Amino acid sequence: MLRLIDANLNRISEGLRLLEDVARFLLNDAALSEQLKSLRHDLAADDPSLQRKLLSARDSAADVGAFAEVSGELQREDIPSLVTANAKRVEESLRVVEEFAKLPDQALDSARFKKARFDLYQIEQKLTLSLLRRDKRERVAGLYVILDYEALQGREEVEVAGKVISGGAKAIQLRDKQREKREILATATELRQLCSRSEVLFIVNDHLDIALASDADGLHLGQGDLPFSAARCLLPGDKILGCSTTSSQEALQAQAEGADYIAVGSIYPTTSKEGTKGVGLEMLRQIRQVVSLPIVAIGGINEGNAAAVIEAGADSLAVISAVLGADDAERATRKLVNKIGS
Repeated sequence: MLRLIDANLNRISEGLRLLEDVARFLLNDAALSEQLKSLRHDLAADDPSLQRKLLSARDSAADVGAFAEVSGELQREDIPSLVTANAKRVEESLRVVEEFAKLPDQALDSARFKKARFDLYQIEQKLTLSLLRRDKRERVAGLYVILDYEALQGREEVEVAGKVISGGAKAIQLRDKQREKREILATATELRQLCSRSEVLFIVNDHLDIALASDADGLHLGQGDLPFSAARCLLPGDKILGCSTTSSQEALQAQAEGADYIAVGSIYPTTSKEGTKGVGLEMLRQIRQVVSLPIVAIGGINEGNAAAVIEAGADSLAVISAVLGADDAERATRKLVNKIGS
């Protein structure tokens, strides 16, 4: 019995430490890290007499399962799968200790391990969603093509999206301020499926409901849209939020309110959006100095100035006319992608 308890307490401590380190070093999430640390300490055998008994009963050399090879144990697909595997391992061990602690003359509190198990279910969810969100945020790079309904001039979004994806675009944003929500959602759902198959980010502009209903990777908001902090609360934990800014102050506020990337612009004067003025490369440089998030530069960007915008600090370039206004969208996309990479 003591060997069984000792083995499961060790699994619990080891698994929780891995989860704690992911929260601390990969996500920089102080609250989640502290929660896992407290849980790990609370579940340790704090009775010195019990600790000595457990240690005396330990016999790793005689453990028939110590070196048994389990399929899938030697390799994890990614960090979220690593987190899932270790969370499940801890949850299973918590249940084992919880059940055996119900037997007579046991020094462990069964209710404490049951509570910890349910706490960990919530922690696992938050940790996994945060990692998925982090992965999406890190993919905000390269060419970001905005499929503007008006600029498409009657062409099908999905068809054009297929061409720009073939040309090397890394993100697609659907922007539609004219059609009814039912039509927009149908298009968004198709685009989400296409982007998912192609491992391209799919972002919805303005419409939180469309982003949620289509299971988009994220939502993009302007300064006059739903407040960033409110949108962050409403979005699931694995979805990213992009915010349009024109100044360092706006960029810092967006970052503080939970944005995952900052759109800066219009960098140059553009005809794609009425009433916009170019903020210039100097403002892009200033914002790059004060925010740590990926920056998407937008506005008047084309093959001729793309390299200069990247040099000024942009991680990604958002374009409309440079691609949608070209005779061959795939070719235009490829040429811009090559400029970004040069």
